[in-house]
Amino acid sequence: MVNKDVHFISGMPRSGSTLLCNILNQNPRFHATATSGVLDLILLVRNNWNLIPELRVLKDDLPKFRVLKSILPAFYADITKPVIFDKSRGWPAHMEMIEELSGSKVKVLVTVRDIRDIIASFEKIWRKESRLKMISQEKENMDQFQTVEGRCEVWLRANQPVGKAYNAIKDALLRGYGDRMHFIFFDELTKNPEKVMKGVYKFLGEKYYPHNFKNVEQSTHEDDRIYGFTDLHTIRNNVKPLASDWKSILGEQAEKYGKLNFWFNTKEQKLKSIIKNYK
Repeated sequence: MVNKDVHFISGMPRSGSTLLCNILNQNPRFHATATSGVLDLILLVRNNWNLIPELRVLKDDLPKFRVLKSILPAFYADITKPVIFDKSRGWPAHMEMIEELSGSKVKVLVTVRDIRDIIASFEKIWRKESRLKMISQEKENMDQFQTVEGRCEVWLRANQPVGKAYNAIKDALLRGYGDRMHFIFFDELTKNPEKVMKGVYKFLGEKYYPHNFKNVEQSTHEDDRIYGFTDLHTIRNNVKPLASDWKSILGEQAEKYGKLNFWFNTKEQKLKSIIKNYK
């Protein structure tokens, strides 16, 4: 069996994680996934273990630990490439668990983007999708979905895509896991992809591979219908910048969401002192 290093990809929705995975997959040593169900599988076993009477009476947690520890390597047992990247927005919320199971510090690539542009992206998708159907968020929040501001507030809720991912990242930083997280800014990735990717390789401790940013073939695919949309994960083959358009999409009132970018823009050397004084 090939000795494999498993790293993780997480971050904000609409911030370039799919693009990052497909760039990484140009390296013949790397295997980066689409959104993975591995974390959900691990949590399913962990959370339901004691619901089985025969397991609940065991004297210690060692059997559960061995089963949980085996899930990730077993899932990727047929992958022959030595470096694996598992993508899930939930990883930052479970850093303690994955380090306990892996027995070492983990490395997580975290893609981020201006919150206002993320919300604007969801707003544009909603406008496109709403012509022919009603998505689940709208069904559950009919009153809020009557206005742009109301839809923004829904996206930012703790149980919705933007808010949930944001809270997971922020809380992981507050819990002291900033040194395990390498932030990749969407605008920087699309403007200067080579520089950004060299930073990724340095963080991973891998030799740099010369990527072709003008022809990124899509190697990961997802069925976006499970999210209630039709096209969330199609990438542009040529990596190039996208103009920020949140003002024209959301209006000036969305300026207030800019303060949420604080946790993304915090410089690593200042992080510890800021967290110490955070209230």
